[in-house]
Amino acid sequence: MKNRDFPWWLAFLALLAAAIIVSVAISAESRVIFSAVAQGLGVTITVSLIAYGTSVLLGLVLGLLRASPFKPFRELATFYIEVVRGLPMLVILYYIAFVGAPALAAFLNWFVKPFINLGWLAPVEVRSFNFTVRAVLALTLGYAAFIAEIFRAGIESVPRGQVEAAHALGLSHGQTLRKVVLPQAIRNVLPALANEFVAIVKDSSLVSALGVQDITQLGKVYSASTFKFFETYNVVAFFYLVITISLSLAVRSLEQRLKRRAHP
Repeated sequence: MKNRDFPWWLAFLALLAAAIIVSVAISAESRVIFSAVAQGLGVTITVSLIAYGTSVLLGLVLGLLRASPFKPFRELATFYIEVVRGLPMLVILYYIAFVGAPALAAFLNWFVKPFINLGWLAPVEVRSFNFTVRAVLALTLGYAAFIAEIFRAGIESVPRGQVEAAHALGLSHGQTLRKVVLPQAIRNVLPALANEFVAIVKDSSLVSALGVQDITQLGKVYSASTFKFFETYNVVAFFYLVITISLSLAVRSLEQRLKRRAHP
């Protein structure tokens, strides 16, 4: 490796991480902060994984509708994508948590009202919807719009000639999509999809606005009670940097591997 190609930024980051780890190891106070914040690590990872998985599935459906030859489907998908992409993620989070959840509870109560009147079912209460579930739903609906555009671009990147050749061989539209278009489209957009996972991990910190006990929320609570803002948020930033930079390096490795396969 040439000296100019050496990732100095990564070396500096590793030194910074080592300094934080050493300070945690030698300081009892830092160990307490580290332990307090680390309890939210599982929530952060769980929220990110579930929201990412569901947003990829919904984004794929929206991407297929966006690239559909049937105009009503295209218009419906485009409407959703443009509206959601135009809203800040925090607004979507609040909307789902404080508008969507009560509306859903009211709809369910209206739908099963005869059974409620007979005493067979109890009315659905808004508090039945856990804030963690609301946060995951909001991230899913928000990121699905961005991922849909990634899938649409991937679908459109497949040469039109291959689609026409598949039709000439007697494949239906569904078979062409499933056997010719989607395998190539997904391979083309894998790095972009991986980058969206990095983004969703960072935006998962927004769930702290609903009181979900993730890394950010626990850091906020601890720093507010001890007034040790500098030390606490250093640890919070450390956790997020370890996760996101590890993922970013994995994405770069994936991109290089795909390039080597494309140009052996």
